[in-house]
Formats: sequence, C-alpha cells, structure tokens
Amino acid sequence: MTADAEIQTALPALAFGNVAVITGAASGVGLAAAKRLAAMGMKIVLADIGGARLDEAGNAVAAIGGNGAVLAVATDVSRSGELDRLADKAFEAFGEVSLLMNNAGVGNNPGKPWENRDAWRRLLDVNFWGVVHGVEAFAPRMLAAGKAGLIVNTGSKQGITTPPGNLAYNVSKAGVKTFTEGLAHALRNEPGAKVAAHLLIPGFTYTGLTEGATEKPAGAWTGEQVIDFMLASLVRGDFYILCPDNEATRSMDEKRMAWAIGDIIENRPALSRWHPDHKEAFAAFMDG
Repeated sequence: MTADAEIQTALPALAFGNVAVITGAASGVGLAAAKRLAAMGMKIVLADIGGARLDEAGNAVAAIGGNGAVLAVATDVSRSGELDRLADKAFEAFGEVSLLMNNAGVGNNPGKPWENRDAWRRLLDVNFWGVVHGVEAFAPRMLAAGKAGLIVNTGSKQGITTPPGNLAYNVSKAGVKTFTEGLAHALRNEPGAKVAAHLLIPGFTYTGLTEGATEKPAGAWTGEQVIDFMLASLVRGDFYILCPDNEATRSMDEKRMAWAIGDIIENRPALSRWHPDHKEAFAAFMDG
C-alpha cells in the first residue's frame, strides 16, 4: 500500500474523488495543500482574492489533478456572502465537500492598540471572521451529508504565545484557536456527526506573509513540509497540529507555551518572557 493510500484509508474524508475546498489557496500553505490533495485524486476548489495569482495557482493544480477536477473561485473571505457563494459553486460543480481548509490570512501590521481602527478591523475580518464565515457556509451542508468530513482552520503559534510585534495578528489567531476548540467540541456533541475540526499551527513557514524575504530563509519550513506534517497529524487524530520548523523544535514550543500560561498561574507581568525583570528566569527555564 502506498503512503497516500494509507492516509486515505485512515482518513475517509480524503478518499479519491472527494472534494476539498481551500481558502488562501493561491500561495503558501494553501497552494501546497491543493497540489498535495490533487495528487491524491481529490477534486479541488481553490479560493483566494481574484487575479493572476489565483489563475496561475488553478492552472498549476489542474496540471496535477486535471482540468475537470479543479475549480478556482475569486473569494473575499471577509464577506460572508462570498463564502456562501463559494459553497454554492463548490457543491454545484463537484457535490458534497469532505474537507474544508479555512487557511486565508493576512499579516499586515496595523500598529498599536489605539491606532488604525480600520486596518485592525480588516485584519480581523480576514483572519478571524473569514474562518467563521467558512464554517457557517460549509459545516451545515457537511453535517447534512452524513459522511466523514474534516474542517482544518489555520492558526498560529502567535495566537498562543502572543509575542510583541503584531498585536492585531496575535488577536486574530488567538480567536481562531478558541473558535476551533469550541467548534471541535460542538461537532463531537452533534448527534450523528462525522465531521471533525482541527487546528493547524504552522511554525516559521515561507509563505506570502514572510516579511522581507524573497527566498526561503534557512530556518523556515516550506508549505509542502507543513502539509506533510498536517496529514501525518490527522492520521494520528491530533487536534492541535503543532508544526516545528528548522529553528524551533517541539520541545522549544512546548516550553514557550508553558511559560506563557505560567504568566497567569504565577501572576507574572503580561508577556513576561519579554519583560526585563524576567529575562534571566525565562532563559533558565528554557535551558532547564
């Protein structure tokens, strides 16, 4: 049995001929997912802001899966009506959807908490509300189908450890984490449901959001590595798909996250990892 066949045996939602809808599919992790799943024989619906990049992505995926198995739909995930339209087009073209990847995201930095309200709102509309809109548009139909299904929402380690630098992004991804946890709970308590939710937590990954990089930094993973790790994690049944990278190991991530929650338990200052009074204690914690 091939590796792909083993994955599809363990995950019926990814069976040959099933349908995957991926937002943010024109580049990065989304495009890597589209290509990988097309190679497994799935029908692929790519959603992203329209334009040449989406057209090129659709052509690249069609070269793998065939023109009749790929649909590219220009979609602004911040608008709920466009996700409803995406769902209509996906079901009309290919039938029931078995995998939804809410992956679209933006990384622009609106600045301080008291600045640039419109830019804050735009980021949250895409990164957080885009996920909610995707679930609203697809989950009821996936549940009604009565078949195995997966919803994978892309979060971020920045939504867990919330490092200084881009507060709006951190807030959006913290929201995705909490929403996806609640979604998973709701789905497993829905009578007869065969749809499960999972949180994809990439590490340092070279994508369109990688600031100032024109080629992959040595410390970053590729989108393809993230998707390979995601598939292996889904086979294991992991809810939290916590990806390492070439700079951060699983152990490092676990310690950073443990320190972050320790701020509450030990009543340290907010974001004490970056507080001068706790710099040495954090370094010792990481080394210990």
